[in-house]
Amino acid sequence: MATLLQLEEPDNGAAAPPSWRALFELAFRPLYLAGTAWALLSVLVWVFAPHWLAGPLAGVAWHAHEMLWGFVATIAVGFLLTAGANWTGQVPLAGGGLAGLLLLWLLARAGYLLGGEAGFVVAAAAETLFFVVAALAMGRVVWRTRNRRNYAVPAMMLALGATHLLFVASLDDWPRTLLGFNAGLLVMAMIALLVARRVIPFFAMRAVPGLQIPMHEASARWQLGAVLAAVIALLAGWAPLQAAALALAGALALWQLLGWRPLAVRGRPILWILYAGYAGLAAGLLAAAAQAAGVAWRNALPVHVIAMAGFAVLIIGMVTRTALGHLGRGLVLDRSMVASYGLMLAAVALRLAALWPSAASAGLLQAAALAWAAAFAAYVWRFTPWMIRPRPDQPVPPRRT
Repeated sequence: MATLLQLEEPDNGAAAPPSWRALFELAFRPLYLAGTAWALLSVLVWVFAPHWLAGPLAGVAWHAHEMLWGFVATIAVGFLLTAGANWTGQVPLAGGGLAGLLLLWLLARAGYLLGGEAGFVVAAAAETLFFVVAALAMGRVVWRTRNRRNYAVPAMMLALGATHLLFVASLDDWPRTLLGFNAGLLVMAMIALLVARRVIPFFAMRAVPGLQIPMHEASARWQLGAVLAAVIALLAGWAPLQAAALALAGALALWQLLGWRPLAVRGRPILWILYAGYAGLAAGLLAAAAQAAGVAWRNALPVHVIAMAGFAVLIIGMVTRTALGHLGRGLVLDRSMVASYGLMLAAVALRLAALWPSAASAGLLQAAALAWAAAFAAYVWRFTPWMIRPRPDQPVPPRRT
């Protein structure tokens, strides 16, 4: 039986020196590190130093944008460009091209935070190019190999860029800004459902001897079609269709999850964290459906359930599981990785509790921010030494004398 949890810290495998070539070998290396580090820093800024957010993209708009496009979508792009190499047999982006993509991402983060009006324009353009370049790189290898199963993936990446543009182009019109954000959130939900539905059963069957669970190919098509219909209904202002489509997508996610036999993975943190994130995403879609149908509760509730209980929990599991596999480290969790899972779940619970006004709300929000930051700090601390070095099963280049 494969070992999925150990009490001793594994050897950090740092015999090979750091190298730019290793860092930009595959997209997950720089983009996972950049996205998780930014998730850590940006939430601390938002909660403890909001007075720093004085540019054109300021206040809650900055927080919403940076969480969705600066963090979640960045991790998604890193995963998709890495998975694209497995799906097609060709690496979509590496080396100098990947370094250029990271530079666009860094320009966007710095421009929004520090650059004033001119910096905002540069940041918006850099962010748009980030998604365009990633989509073109993905589209090139998908088309070249006639990988029909993934023809929609580059379009989804472009849709992330398009919703970003709608958001930043309408900051003087808050309803349209929210429209751009909610459309981006649903596009990201579509990507998360696509990826999770493919990888969670695969990971579970590889890790649990004798486990056989369905891939839910047929329901996945209905599910993705439902979320696409919800995006169209949102943009067109058809709330009843939006509610029905989101309810269908969320219900299908719960049905799929039950079919994946969650009790079979209860003792395996590397798996149950992914199950927990998928359950959170399903719950968030159902909450959004209820809101679209007229249920009166706090507007921020469905957003935070989707984004934190769904995306963030899935991300902390995915950036661990996929990085370990691609780095040749073996699917072994050490204490820092398990701790990051617990801290993320605590952050979700504290943040959702803080949504209801009370004397404890401010303290709960700050505690949630600290737990969130600690979760990603544990990840960055553990994985950075590995991300910047070659795989341990690759030969170490000779040192120059």
